Amino acid sequence: MAIRFSLMATASLALTGAASANDLEGPLQFEDVFSLEMAASPQISPDGDHIVYIRRSNDIMTDRTRPALWVVDYDGSDHRPIASGSASYSGAAWSPDSEAIVAVASEEGETSLIKFWPSTGRQARLAELPFGAGNLTWSPDGQWIAFTMFTPAPGPQVDIGMPSPPPGAEWAAPSIVDETTRYEFDGVGEIPDGGSQIYIISAEGGAPQRLTSAADGNISGLEWHPDSEEIFYSWGGREADGFDFRKSDIWAVSRFGQERQITDFPGPEGSPTISPDGETLAYLGEEERYESNVDANLYVMDIDGGEPRRLLAELDRGIDQVEWNGDSALWVRFDDRGQTVLARTTLSGNLDRVTDAIGGTTFGRPYTSGSFSASNNGRWAATLASPYDLADVGAGNRRGGRELTDLNADVLGRAELAEIMEVSWESSADGREIQGWLALPPGYSGQGDERLPLILEIHGGPHTAYGPQFSGEVQLMAAAGYAVLYTNPRGSTSYGEEFANLIDKAYPGNDVDDLLSGVDHVIEMGIADEDRLFVTGGSGGGVLTAQLIGMTDRFAAAAVGKPVINWTSFTLAADIGPAIMPYWFGVTPWDEPEEYWRRSPLSLVGNVETPSLVFVGAEDRRTPVFESEQYYNALQIRGIDSRLVRIPGTYHGIADSRPSRLLQKVGHILAWFEEYDPANAEGEE
Repeated sequence: MAIRFSLMATASLALTGAASANDLEGPLQFEDVFSLEMAASPQISPDGDHIVYIRRSNDIMTDRTRPALWVVDYDGSDHRPIASGSASYSGAAWSPDSEAIVAVASEEGETSLIKFWPSTGRQARLAELPFGAGNLTWSPDGQWIAFTMFTPAPGPQVDIGMPSPPPGAEWAAPSIVDETTRYEFDGVGEIPDGGSQIYIISAEGGAPQRLTSAADGNISGLEWHPDSEEIFYSWGGREADGFDFRKSDIWAVSRFGQERQITDFPGPEGSPTISPDGETLAYLGEEERYESNVDANLYVMDIDGGEPRRLLAELDRGIDQVEWNGDSALWVRFDDRGQTVLARTTLSGNLDRVTDAIGGTTFGRPYTSGSFSASNNGRWAATLASPYDLADVGAGNRRGGRELTDLNADVLGRAELAEIMEVSWESSADGREIQGWLALPPGYSGQGDERLPLILEIHGGPHTAYGPQFSGEVQLMAAAGYAVLYTNPRGSTSYGEEFANLIDKAYPGNDVDDLLSGVDHVIEMGIADEDRLFVTGGSGGGVLTAQLIGMTDRFAAAAVGKPVINWTSFTLAADIGPAIMPYWFGVTPWDEPEEYWRRSPLSLVGNVETPSLVFVGAEDRRTPVFESEQYYNALQIRGIDSRLVRIPGTYHGIADSRPSRLLQKVGHILAWFEEYDPANAEGEE
């Protein structure tokens, strides 16, 4: 559950059907992106026999990713859709008897709760949900379905003496009034007045009943008690805590609306899960420390209260997901050195790693990702992936697992993909080992070949991690003839808290040295041409790209993506700016303006000589558009070759919002690098 404010969570495994980079036909093409698919949110039935999942397919005609609902048996047979048509599906959940599924269906602005019987193909609409729904979960007795739903509430009311418009008049829209710092959020835009509440509905349909009365904040992680009388949940981000999502507690509400607080420890508690016997509560929690990264730990406690006990205290990795496997064991998911691990732990803390192949749920960049679910009989389902394929449905038990699907066989099975190799080097800053991955162009043998142009691609966050995952962006860059280095400099997660917090109150800093040392390493390997170096990154990677070109002129061109360029303007205007200020700076910009300016890449713009593309989503609220505009205008004033690209209609997450936006992003980057490639300039002369 580690809550990280991002400028944006082993036994061998016999994998079948994964695309091989050695026996394919031609490089990945731009149009191939529209044919890519992935599995997401696999949910295994309580009896362990079936798995329902969201099959996300790109559609070239609508330029959308459509989530459909599919089922596959645990042994890989009977793979089929259970819902057809143009609706988009989310939140699938099994009934306790493994006979039915509920899911949310959205189509043409209308959202419904649908019940499916996979064995017969029947389905029924249980309710219309005017504001959507999330966190679907079925009561253990099979009688009720709980979910969260946005519930409107009145906003600030100000009497300014306005007269009423006469009948038939068309006046301008009324003013939007806010009285807190929580008035917008990336991906949403203006936050409407109101918040999430817990509702229940009969499994036979009817009117949803509201249970909670949260005045503000966010409710998540619903979990029924085995007696079906109470729902446990996490509630955080309240106005009283400054909308700080590092401050949350576990609560419970009865089917009749009685609410009670379960935990009240410093820091956040979330992701509650209850043992089948109803006696033990497991949850994820963080220590209360004002550092930019604090990993989530696993705790267990008596359901009736008392002091929690930390499990896996020797594991220096943040836990991102937990589920029970019987009364005396738990399944956990965590990132370790760029790979996402599924493991099983006993209540005494004995940890067995089952697979490190979870991931593959982002089309664009190679971030760690993925999820799993567990049955009542020791089986699991998860998104399994590789450097050469997006997520497929996988399943197994404590001894291992296998892939059940091969969704991209028709696309990646005929494309020659970039070879992905792991690399590591020592940082010039302090000799620390830094890990990364190098994508080599299809067909590159390394035997007598000329050196390659190199793109350094930097991840965002900064407290996130890249890994050996399929990346549409990296593959398209490699298909264009570039070697692509993507890496986890200090500040990245999955290497322990100490490594992540090397940039605490010091970002950007020595992470720049880690990156430049990586470039030097690839040159020393005899692969990269030191005269044809390029750099790009988005969000936190945009910060580091701007920082790099303010410190060195080694790069022939740069593409600065959706950066923070001025920490003062970001802190006071970004959607999460006020919330992260205590953790990333510890002081206000008016108390120590020099510190904010020292860490702002804009302070180095006077040194920049590198031709620079600047790109951003035109609706970005995370690193607001004006951050990119400040940098672009500064470059223009200085006379530096530069170009500003704004992608209409998109928020911060450009590449995974619509397929064509991924292509726009990569296309603009490659066109800019080609324009300023010294090899092309020499050819023109």
